[in-house]
Amino acid sequence: MEDEDALREKLAELILEHKGLDDMISRLVEMPVIDVLQLQRLKKRKLQLKDMVEKIESDLLPDIIA
Repeated sequence: MEDEDALREKLAELILEHKGLDDMISRLVEMPVIDVLQLQRLKKRKLQLKDMVEKIESDLLPDIIA
């Protein structure tokens, strides 16, 4: 049960970071001069976070035997 609680806590942290990156990317795109390299790095990190979130969500779901 502690493992599940730890996973849920980590999941919440990752979702929060993902949302923060989404906001940063939105603000960066609206700037008159866009730092393309920074934008690429932020999008790459956001994608990594999405993958991590999906993995944890999958781990938290009970296995269904058909």
